[in-house]
Amino acid sequence: MILGFLGGDALSAGSIAWLSRGLTALVGLFVATLAYRGFKRNDAPKMRFLALGIGLLTTGVFLTVTIANFAGTDTGGILIARGIVTVAGLCAVLLALLNQ
Repeated sequence: MILGFLGGDALSAGSIAWLSRGLTALVGLFVATLAYRGFKRNDAPKMRFLALGIGLLTTGVFLTVTIANFAGTDTGGILIARGIVTVAGLCAVLLALLNQ
């Protein structure tokens, strides 16, 4: 059951935080998929960069933090990994806005 995976009590702060981050990742993945479909339909490179940026900012950060956490990385390492993925996502969104 997922509660055992989350660490016990369903209403604990850690469980609620993990579930909200997971929901954010799912919604972000959905939006990124829509942007990628727009890229394929219209052959618009801006949409490809937008899809990549949104995917990294939501799902990419979630996966990075989750994997680093399970690997036993300390808080500093998790923050560095999260920061790198966030900057990469913001760069992709910037390219989508500036690309002509």
